[in-house]
Amino acid sequence: MIRRTARALTHPVASPLALAALAAAPLAAQTHRDHAASAAASSSTSSTASSARDPEEPAIRAALEHYLAGHATGDAAHHRAAFHKVANLYFVRGDTVATRTGADYIAASPGRPAPDEAQRRRRIVMIDRTGDAAVAKIELDYPSAVLTDYMTLLKSGGEWRIVNKIFHTAPKK
Repeated sequence: MIRRTARALTHPVASPLALAALAAAPLAAQTHRDHAASAAASSSTSSTASSARDPEEPAIRAALEHYLAGHATGDAAHHRAAFHKVANLYFVRGDTVATRTGADYIAASPGRPAPDEAQRRRRIVMIDRTGDAAVAKIELDYPSAVLTDYMTLLKSGGEWRIVNKIFHTAPKK
């Protein structure tokens, strides 16, 4: 079963209280029973199911919202709340797979929003969970590029955290 959800972070800088409210709010979702139906509906944003079907989704979403808030504010504390201490990031540079530790990624947080923050949009496109493992797709639409992040999350010690991130950057022309 594939579970798709979409919710945009509509305010460029969300407070922790607003993030908590978003995480607790009913979430729109669309469930597909087979791969063909999923592929046919992938461009659709309509949805009918609620996160009540998965009691873990609000907690997964909370970790992802911290990640988004870290981007919006430049505050490393949000990224620390999102990433597990063993997290790694993987990406392609040229034709080579490159890696970066989560700690290095967090340390590079600028501590302030980007100058073009008002023009940036972010959204959680999809969350899918089985047991204590989940994946998520996030889109970051920036003035010069669209980034697509694929996150893997694990629940450990009662908390959901991002353990791996892979991403692709598509420059805008």
